[in-house]
Amino acid sequence: MENFEVEQRETLTRDEAATRLRRIANLLSGSGEEVKFDRGEMKFKVAIPDEVQWKVEFEIGDEESELEIELKW
Repeated sequence: MENFEVEQRETLTRDEAATRLRRIANLLSGSGEEVKFDRGEMKFKVAIPDEVQWKVEFEIGDEESELEIELKW
């Protein structure tokens, strides 16, 4: 299968970012084998197994800080 990647960057308020994280959490904890994503014109489904690999990175810099959360399966 060919690789497929979607990357989106935008500026959000803290509340907006928290809302999106909650939506992702709800998708992961929901029943069913597939998670549906809509990004404008693109609509796709992803099968997520019962167990995933979890990675968290936190970087503090002079100008900005970064929290990166990665899920793999």
